[in-house]
Amino acid sequence: MMQLALDFNRPDDYTIQLPTHIDEFWTAKQRAGHSLHEVSYRACYKPQLPAYFIKKFCKSESVIYDPFMGRGTTLIEAQLHGHRVIGNDVNPLSRILIYPRLNPPTLAEIEKRLQEINLSTDVEIDEELLVFFHENTLREIYGWRTYFQHSQRDVVDTWLQMVACTRLTGHSSGFFSVFTLPPNLAASVASQRRINEKRNQEPEYRDTKALMHRKSKQLLRHSLPDHFFRDDASLFTQSADRTPQIEDESVDLVVTSPPFLDTIDYTQDNWLRMWFCGIEIEQGKIWQLKSIEDWTARMTDVFVELRRVLKHGGRVAFEVGEVRNRTVFLEDAVVKASLDAGLIPEKLMINMQHFTKTANCWGVANNRKGTNSNRIVILKRN
Repeated sequence: MMQLALDFNRPDDYTIQLPTHIDEFWTAKQRAGHSLHEVSYRACYKPQLPAYFIKKFCKSESVIYDPFMGRGTTLIEAQLHGHRVIGNDVNPLSRILIYPRLNPPTLAEIEKRLQEINLSTDVEIDEELLVFFHENTLREIYGWRTYFQHSQRDVVDTWLQMVACTRLTGHSSGFFSVFTLPPNLAASVASQRRINEKRNQEPEYRDTKALMHRKSKQLLRHSLPDHFFRDDASLFTQSADRTPQIEDESVDLVVTSPPFLDTIDYTQDNWLRMWFCGIEIEQGKIWQLKSIEDWTARMTDVFVELRRVLKHGGRVAFEVGEVRNRTVFLEDAVVKASLDAGLIPEKLMINMQHFTKTANCWGVANNRKGTNSNRIVILKRN
């Protein structure tokens, strides 16, 4: 263990001595978690990360909260461990991806519904999307969109919408599209034209029902404990600094990762999924913070809200990254923001893993530019 001294120009002018632990705290293996986690989302972390902190800080049934829930890794892992979950994300897409996996139907129910659904529709298609999909596939996709607009909205339909949304585009024959970017990063129409030209490819027909059935089998291939099935999860679609529905001093543990500084455009990355689900986001509602000063100010507001909802003795595991070619370490800003909000920084944990897949995908050295590493600041409320 080494000591990291962080200096801030605070009125009382003192130096924070933050213990720093560097190790491989959880496995580097891919797909080592429950199969329900296997939904792609930009900048998501492995389920082993929340599992580590859930086991460390929650010895009995607890309330676990993620204010930036994304694809729902923290929530699903917490419910797998028998805890009650609360989640929030300003993007409605998150709820579409998460809620069905917290309340999954049986495979038999899914198979029956797939057989019953008629995908024929007379809706006019957007021909620009033919750069991604065969015409017959695209017509099925429009059929799914029409169906979900008028569906029963029961656990089976919400599950099917989630699965279809995650199968839209990707880089294998398991997706509805021709070869394109990974599913958590949708290419633009212009970019896809260039990909098609470079690869000399044209979209082939994909049987959407068959692919959705296959993905459902994959997600449900692991058994679920009896305690997983509960109906007390709360999911909100709001700004993380204003969540009045969550009661004061009601949360035991927060495990989350906030929007990174000027790195990821969640709206652009998810534009095709949002189109499929009929989601329109007001400009600027999803944070895209350009300066470290703005990022720190917004995180201070978030920490004020987290301090309100945390029980005394409750903790926050706040996962951040190094950005701008390792010239900015967001844990420095987290410590300052948390102190201003009245939380106590306890330690910095840096999880370093000897695994190269992510690094190779981006063409950088392992454990550089944030690949295969997590930086987690642990905060506490007195």
